[in-house]
Amino acid sequence: MSRALLRSVLELRTPITRLPPSFLLPIRTAGARCLHQTSQIVDPVQQQLEAGIPLQPQAQKPSSSSPIAEAASNISSSSQPTTQPAKLHPSVRQLLPILAAQPGRYITIHIHGKPYLVTEGDSVRLPFKMPGVTPGDVLRLNRATNLGSRDYTLQGSPYVDERLFECRAVVIGTEAEPMRTLVKKKRRCRRKKTVHSKHRFTILRISELKVCDVNGLD
Repeated sequence: MSRALLRSVLELRTPITRLPPSFLLPIRTAGARCLHQTSQIVDPVQQQLEAGIPLQPQAQKPSSSSPIAEAASNISSSSQPTTQPAKLHPSVRQLLPILAAQPGRYITIHIHGKPYLVTEGDSVRLPFKMPGVTPGDVLRLNRATNLGSRDYTLQGSPYVDERLFECRAVVIGTEAEPMRTLVKKKRRCRRKKTVHSKHRFTILRISELKVCDVNGLD
């Protein structure tokens, strides 16, 4: 018992140098230390005005009239490809006049992505009503995949050059089909729906089909 009392007296006389555990430290002191370490944000423009230092103008960007901008515009314009008509193959120049001399020529034209094999004088009934046309209008059909006669056929890739032919169509008018009535009903369902439809179509007549002269083409 005397040894325990002596040890306690010695511990009371010596100064305490050990720190308490970290979980016993106050959290307020750590937060206050972090707040004191942050510096105030100062605007450099406001600081120069308070100090009486005149502000210097910023460097202006080069205008469009500067030589650097002109050189950049010239480079961009020269880099853009120019659309030039493709040159004709020598075989096309040689055989196209023979094709033009033969009668009974035909052509496969494309109207709104759908092909129609026609000759001069044929009537075409489009499966839709073409918007923006009235009876009597003349249309230039410039998309064709085939142009040929009895002995020769010019195949396009995918379309024939529009400088080699002229195909025109006259809008005759529009016609409508009889009224359709369709009853929609499901099994084990007492409700039914009646749908009425009456489609309209545009009628074209091929008024001109000729092969152009290739002497004036490049």
